[in-house]
Amino acid sequence: MLQYLTIPVTPFQQNCSLVWCDETKDAAVIDPGGDLDMVLAEAQRLGLKLTQILLTHAHIDHAGGTAALAERLQLPIVGPHPGDQFWIDGLPQQSVMFGFPPAGHFTPTRWLADGDTVQVGRSTLNVRHCPGHTPGHVVFHSVEARRAFVGDVLFAGSIGRTDFPQGDHEQLISSIRERLWPMGDDTVFIPGHGPESTFGRERRSNPFVRDGL
Repeated sequence: MLQYLTIPVTPFQQNCSLVWCDETKDAAVIDPGGDLDMVLAEAQRLGLKLTQILLTHAHIDHAGGTAALAERLQLPIVGPHPGDQFWIDGLPQQSVMFGFPPAGHFTPTRWLADGDTVQVGRSTLNVRHCPGHTPGHVVFHSVEARRAFVGDVLFAGSIGRTDFPQGDHEQLISSIRERLWPMGDDTVFIPGHGPESTFGRERRSNPFVRDGL
């Protein structure tokens, strides 16, 4: 069964998640935005073997530590979708603009597309391409654990911003309704910022995407 620990990192308190197979202890880091020593200390405390980095999207607060972590541990970088290539290319400029530590450029070991799967030990994560916040944003869904790691697509009571370059509000709404809701109302999602919620709760109460709007 897939297990996970969410770690808020950097002064922006974005969510970085350790996910692992409880049988093999093989683990992945989802969205290493920074504070790598803290993330690695948690992995060590849990007895995990880090095997890969998974990216939902390439904004600095979620991908800023990717190049450094990949080089430090010789880890493959999996994701996001190729639509985020221009955000990856701009990471050094993003770090300056938003006051983050210097962020290196990287090339993903494997790009992801809608319908792909990623293995973490014996656990499988299904990949859904959910553009709107960024054009290459992906979501990782564990059917067995009924968990979805959604980055900045959806939040408890809100949705991702679409005022950045190549953001698209209508596309984001479609991604949420057409690709997240079918995962089931009881699915708990881990957003890129803030607390967890369920898709059912958001369908009932989220002012941006609730049913009946």
